[in-house]
Amino acid sequence: MSDLANQRLSHKRVLHIAIPVVLSNATVPILGAVDTGVIGQMGLAAPIGAVGIGAVVLSAFYWVFGFLRMGTVGLTAQAEGQGDHGEVAALLTRALMIGLGAGVAIIALQAALFWAAFRVSPASAEVETLARQYMAMRVWSAPAAIALYGVTGWLIAQERTRAVLVLQLWMNGLNIALDFWFVLGLGWGVQGVAFATFLAEWSGLVLGLWFCRAVFAGAAWRAWGTVFDAVRWRRMMGVNTDIMIRSMLLEAIFVSFMFIGAGQGDVTLAANQVLLQFLMITSYALDGFAFSAEALVGKAVGRRDPVHLRRAALLSTGWGLGSAALMALGFALFGGMIVDAMTTAPEVRVQARIYLPYLVGLPVIACAAFMLDGIFVGATRSRDMRNMMALSFGVYVGAVLLLEPQFGNHGLWLAMLISFIARGITLGLRYPALERAAA
Repeated sequence: MSDLANQRLSHKRVLHIAIPVVLSNATVPILGAVDTGVIGQMGLAAPIGAVGIGAVVLSAFYWVFGFLRMGTVGLTAQAEGQGDHGEVAALLTRALMIGLGAGVAIIALQAALFWAAFRVSPASAEVETLARQYMAMRVWSAPAAIALYGVTGWLIAQERTRAVLVLQLWMNGLNIALDFWFVLGLGWGVQGVAFATFLAEWSGLVLGLWFCRAVFAGAAWRAWGTVFDAVRWRRMMGVNTDIMIRSMLLEAIFVSFMFIGAGQGDVTLAANQVLLQFLMITSYALDGFAFSAEALVGKAVGRRDPVHLRRAALLSTGWGLGSAALMALGFALFGGMIVDAMTTAPEVRVQARIYLPYLVGLPVIACAAFMLDGIFVGATRSRDMRNMMALSFGVYVGAVLLLEPQFGNHGLWLAMLISFIARGITLGLRYPALERAAA
């Protein structure tokens, strides 16, 4: 296993980590579009709705365990920085155990989970029946899908984001090819889409483990005394629990934003949904530089080197801010065209353009929150992430209560921007303590 911890921190090294992640993220919406397009060739509305609802429900269950990626990055990067290759290998084993165990639990509890999901989000009897068929097939890849969070985090900590890119391209490419074969060729319908995803996710885990093959060639990954060390397990679970709470609070902001927007009418709801895609684009672009911060800051913390930590934070953030500025310019120049490409409804286009200026400013406003998240993940300052997210959530709730009744959807978008500002400020205030702890 090569030790990257002592390599010089440079712009080239940041881009080496970030660019494959940005490219990998760019493939994500393509798969969703193909799933919808292929099933849409059946000429019926119910199968489209079933695949959409089924995918959202399962993704929500899997997303609860998204902490596994972030926690694994920080802990593995720090172990790498310390030169503790035994712990690096043991962390991969622990991540796989958590991921596979969580997936098995979802399979075992699927009946109750699906029942609860359809009580919260009811659909027509036909759509629910088809969605259950989709979910009943795809849920069997839950162990692979969740374990992949850990594998991906471990690879990012190793600065092996090209492997992450290849992994994503393989999974999405296979999924798309099987979609066409199973649905259009064999006529399997909704179950064909589900089976394609099932095979893609399990093959993705196999490929991910192949990328980690150097570890499995040694004995450290199954040094059970280290793998099951109580102190290290408690630390890993503590970090993951804090990140899970933080992520649930963040998700609560987005869910409440949609629910409150829905109360302002179907046109406003549709316009907000279109504009949220701009936020997704921002997230996909900034993730690459946030991931570079996770890996490089983690190694600096592992070496107890605050000088390298600061340089890693500044280099990654500089590139992130530059990308944010370019996106803001792009949204300002081409935002209307993007809106028109996403919807043909005239009233939705008009409404979306009214609120588009908020999205033009969003990349620059949100940049600090994204980058500081990466820095704090790398440093495994998860308690700060949890607490500052709780404060930011409170600020968001207060902003919604104050602004939305007065200004309607304008107030709702202002509250969203304020939540990003609050996240950036609160984490920024905790940054000096992070550097002191690293020393």
